[in-house]
Amino acid sequence: MKCQIIGAPVEEGASQPGCIMGPDAFRTAGLIHVLADLGHEVEDLGNVSRAPDRSLRHSNPALRNLPQIAGWSDALQTAAYDAAKASDLPIFLGGDHSMSIGTVAGVAHHSCDMGQPQFVLWLDAHPDLHTLDSTTSGNLHGTPMAYLMGLTGFEDIYPPLPSRIDPANACFIGLRSVDAAEKARISDLGIEVYDMRQIDEIGAKAALETFLARVSAANGRLHVSLDVDFLDPGVAPAVGTTVPGGATFREAHLIMEMLHESGLVTSLDMVELNPFLDERGRTAQLMVDLCGSLMGRKVLDRPTTRF
Repeated sequence: MKCQIIGAPVEEGASQPGCIMGPDAFRTAGLIHVLADLGHEVEDLGNVSRAPDRSLRHSNPALRNLPQIAGWSDALQTAAYDAAKASDLPIFLGGDHSMSIGTVAGVAHHSCDMGQPQFVLWLDAHPDLHTLDSTTSGNLHGTPMAYLMGLTGFEDIYPPLPSRIDPANACFIGLRSVDAAEKARISDLGIEVYDMRQIDEIGAKAALETFLARVSAANGRLHVSLDVDFLDPGVAPAVGTTVPGGATFREAHLIMEMLHESGLVTSLDMVELNPFLDERGRTAQLMVDLCGSLMGRKVLDRPTTRF
């Protein structure tokens, strides 16, 4: 496959600084080498620069860095749209999860051009379904999915949404930290959700199979957004929003292997890596290994990992 790599050094959407170093940490951990060894054609386009800040005001006093996140969203939506047109599978390296405001909107725009529905698999401890009005933390990495599904309140702040994500075309796996407003929206919108209790009961395989069958039946294009905090902090400590009880090493690899075998993935986010909080690069290395599994590396091909 032809893969374009785009860095999104966004940290203004999170509560702790450090995600700005994420894209280069993924590169240092050998992402491009892993993809090339698997036979993929890899083009690293470097890091996106933020668009100029606009003067923005909002009635919610808790909001943090709104002009900066709007600027990142403008730039990333354009970059993602161009990459989706020019490659088989663009990979966006974050950067906190607010980057998905731009990346998912951009690839969804291309899917609309192609006449195919855009599906989104959100692998995260959080649903990120806050609007600008409902967030109490003011951290804008908690708002991407609300915007992408076309909820109100983002007009004239985030970029115009070229193509809304139908809530029926989204699936959240790994949830274990959901605010009251987000819980109500999940119910109202009818989103397919597998929290960690359900993963414990039915397993990751059964949860993902159901969703992939729907993507395939609709001839959809699938964007995967992989947040470090989807993983248990015991195996992936480099994230500012650690929530105990996340996916294990093998559960995460199984999901990536199944995604590869499906042949449905058309774009990928790797987000919330904060190298400042890592232990000898172990989280960056695990995320690169997971990307390798999604891109075709088998268990028997995997080198021994040392920490």
